[in-house]
Amino acid sequence: MVSPKKNQSKGFFSAMTSGLSMFGNAMQRSVNGLLGYEGVEVINPEGGKEDAEEEAQRGRWKQEDRDSYWKMMHKYIGSDVTSMVTLPVLIFEPMTMIQKMAELMEYSHLLDQADECEDPYMRLVYASSWAISVYYAYQRTWKPFNPILGETYEMANHGGITFISEQVNHHPPMSAGHAENEHFTYDVTSKLKTKFLGNSLDVYPVGRTRVTLKRDAVVLDLVPPPTKVVLYFQPCGWFGAGRYEVDGYVYNAAEEPKILMTGKWNESLSYQPCDMEGEPLPGTELKEVWRVAAAPQNDKFQYTYFAHKINSFDTAPRKLLASDSRLRPDRYALERGDLSKAGAEKSSLEERQRAEKRNREAKGHQFTARWFDVTDEITPTPWGDLEVYQYNGKYTEHRAAVDSLESIDEDDVRLTEFNPWQRNMLKE
Repeated sequence: MVSPKKNQSKGFFSAMTSGLSMFGNAMQRSVNGLLGYEGVEVINPEGGKEDAEEEAQRGRWKQEDRDSYWKMMHKYIGSDVTSMVTLPVLIFEPMTMIQKMAELMEYSHLLDQADECEDPYMRLVYASSWAISVYYAYQRTWKPFNPILGETYEMANHGGITFISEQVNHHPPMSAGHAENEHFTYDVTSKLKTKFLGNSLDVYPVGRTRVTLKRDAVVLDLVPPPTKVVLYFQPCGWFGAGRYEVDGYVYNAAEEPKILMTGKWNESLSYQPCDMEGEPLPGTELKEVWRVAAAPQNDKFQYTYFAHKINSFDTAPRKLLASDSRLRPDRYALERGDLSKAGAEKSSLEERQRAEKRNREAKGHQFTARWFDVTDEITPTPWGDLEVYQYNGKYTEHRAAVDSLESIDEDDVRLTEFNPWQRNMLKE
């Protein structure tokens, strides 16, 4: 194992109210940046045909599609792909960016354990493991759909969590999310900058994630300031040596290592008490704290079981909002394998969004998010300042009102509330 160097990276748990001093991670990019938008691993930096052949065998890429795709993509080199509306659905996955926010909740039981834990160092072990657990899900390379302004995603029936996310701004794309159960609250504001370089995609996360553990009111801020290292992502060596490896320590307020953490973000993480030199304490053993769940074999989109669950109505609450990502016709058509219909529906949605913007500007109106309010707080990140949105509590009131209704026919509610294209989609 290679021990992490104290000043090699950027930070992650930058604020705690438990009495421990500042902590950080050594991720080259913040975990918040991976909440829904990245997952791009460049296997072949030279962009050779091996990658395309591998994808072709997964069932989505045909030779003629690949040839036309690369010709078309040349004109986008150096551009910000998050602001584009003309990217082909061939490179998309049937999920939106605000849906991908919810993927961070797959291993939310680790936050439950962190909240229940009395040992402040083990609390960080659980919380750090939760933050790293998302990396496995985000190694897939498909691009999510850009959410329409005002689009939402709701998730229920998972670990007692209520989850809501909303697209709060269009240019630049900004999303906000809130999740809560009996152990924690989770709040995120995310703004993304990307640059397409021909054979890779550079992602610059401008975001802030905050987790509050309820029992002791411990606050964890996930941002990338140059603070103290907690975790260090090992660089990948020749022939893949060191790929996926994560090593790190939990430190006390005196900057002395207390617990060693090691593992691979695509397999598992373990911990072991250590001495002041970072060496394992005699008589102790490495204990596993997290292991990636089994995933479907040869899945067309490299989805986990949880990713499929996110797209399904199994995680939908009663009386789903009509603005929910599950109901987008382009996403739905892509999920069913109809690329032509997906592309047409995507273009139609984007044109309607532009028309709505022109109409709004003509009337002098300004879009206002429904479930989140913009605050005066500005969070600095290495890639620019971020305006922070906060959850306004209205969704909690909405869900309480819905849940108080009796004798609701779920199908009747959905079919009467949705727009015509949504009703047609549900009837298929």
